Formats: sequence, C-alpha cells, structure tokens
Amino acid sequence: MEFGILGPVQVYDESTGRGVVPPGAKQRALLGALVVKAGQVVPVERLVDELWDEHPPANAANALQAHVARLRRLLPPPAPGEPPHEWLVTRPLGYALRPGRIDTDARRFHRMVAEGRALAGADPGLAADALREAMALWRGPALEGSGRGAICSAEASLLEESRLVALEALYDACLRADRCDGITGELEELTTAHPLRERFYDLLMAALHRCGRRAEAIGVYDRARRRLLRDLGVEPGPILRERVEAVLDHREPGPVPWPSGRTAAAYPAAAAFPAPVTAVAAGSRAGPAGEVGAAAEVGALREEVVRLNSRLEQLSRDQRELLGRLERLSARRTALR
Repeated sequence: MEFGILGPVQVYDESTGRGVVPPGAKQRALLGALVVKAGQVVPVERLVDELWDEHPPANAANALQAHVARLRRLLPPPAPGEPPHEWLVTRPLGYALRPGRIDTDARRFHRMVAEGRALAGADPGLAADALREAMALWRGPALEGSGRGAICSAEASLLEESRLVALEALYDACLRADRCDGITGELEELTTAHPLRERFYDLLMAALHRCGRRAEAIGVYDRARRRLLRDLGVEPGPILRERVEAVLDHREPGPVPWPSGRTAAAYPAAAAFPAPVTAVAAGSRAGPAGEVGAAAEVGALREEVVRLNSRLEQLSRDQRELLGRLERLSARRTALR
C-alpha cells in the first residue's frame, strides 16, 4: 500500500492494483493533512481549521470524529500475512496516521530525484532517464482536491517547488547528454506556465541554440525581458544576459566542471551555465585548483540567483491568492449589508 499526494490524495492498494480516492472533499482534506503529518499527532483544532477554515460547524469535534470514522472504513486492511495494524489512531489531543512501513509517493519522488541528480556529473543521459521516471509519479497538482487549509496548502507549495527544481535538473541533464531536440516544446510550455522563472528561459535558450535555432533563442530572451520588466520591474539577471551574449557571439561554451569533492546535486544551477570570462581567466592563471575554486564560487552564486527567482515567483502567486481572498471577503460583506 502507498499513500499518494502527488496529485489527488489517494491510497494505492497493491492487492487490487488501484488507487482509492476519498469521495468527499472533507475526507480528502483530512487524509491529505494526516499524510503530510504522518507519524505525528495532529491536534483537533488544527484539523478543524484545515477542514472548515473560518466557518466550522456548531459541534466541530463531533463532525470531525464522523469524518475520521468514514476515513477509517476507507483505508484497506493490512495485506495477508502482515500483522494487524491500525492506520488512523485517536490520541488525547487529536489524531495520527501511523504509516508503519508504508511509503508515500512524495518520499519516493524525493529519493528518485536525489539518485538521478547524483548521476548527472558522470552519466547525464542516465540521470535524465532517472529524473523522467521520478516525474512520472506525478498525477496532477500536489494534494489536488484537498482544500486550501494551512497544512495541505503549505505542503502543496513545497512539493510544487520540488517538482520545478527537479524539472530544471532534468532538462539540464538532457542538455548535457545532447538531447536538445526533444525538450524545446516542453520548455516552451514551462516558460509559459512559469513566466517569472528565469531558469526555464535559460534552458530553453540553450536548447534552441544547440539545435541551430539562434533567432528563436534570441526571441525567448526578448520575451523573458518584457515579462520581467512588466511584472517585476527588473531586467533579466546575469545568467540570462550571459546566455543571450553567447547566442549573439555564435559561441557555445561548455558546462562548468563539477567542483572536486562535490556531487552534481550540490550545484544544480552550475551544470548548464558557462563560467564568466573573468572567472575562467583567473582560473587559468592560478592553475587547475584556481579554476575549480572559481567554478565552485560561480556555481554557488548562480544557485542563489535561481533560489531567489523561485522565491519571487512564489511571492507573486501568494499575492494573487491573497488578493482573490480579499475580493471574495469584500463581496461577502457587501452581500450581507
């Protein structure tokens, strides 16, 4: 059995080979929150907030207890030969899901991504295959249909960011393995879906450039620049500027070498980005050790840029959500007058 949250929350029953999805929205929210907090006691008050937000029923504790009872009936029994196990237990302060040896698809995803990224330096083709396999675990938006409670919303945001970072690692590995032809369409869709995430623009420009489509690569930079100026009032960062300069100069720099003693996973942003001319020059004067040190520093700085861009995008999403909630509350107050 496996608990699934990479999509609509479900319980995958290996004995039947199918996923069981709770039929009601409240039960989906309850199961989602308990899976996220698996092994921990979740207080009744937090679960009430998760299911009903600011509008709990008159006897919320009893209503929650009824949903817990329905959820218990939905969870499959242990497989034949396994000892009896109560998945959902009641504690003095709340409820807890005891997964035992049962895994979640989210934990499996994180393990597979880590394994794929560890292969990137030595065998980018194998790394790309492993990362594609990890991405196949996603069935839709994380915790889809589990409401907008604090527990599920926070976890869904974290999982979505993990998914995007894994996609960046996937396409980075594809570029290092010279698989540029098959990824341009996918990256086009990602730049449309995440227009403030500069890393996807950079990967798309690199793929187009390597496919000999220089004009399209320059067009991607122009599109990214217009969007960043319009939405954030900022110019593209140094990574994108360096990429467009490489395209305009008809040069295709090789990837930054992995710093010694570190794995590819430690420098996710460094793989597809060339080192600045000044860093390379300094390294050549200082010898191999100086070059590796400069590459490490550049990789770390660029990783920080990518992280900050991700944070900007998340803040933009949060702002839109808060504005939507404010509009709904204002409309409700107006209707009550």
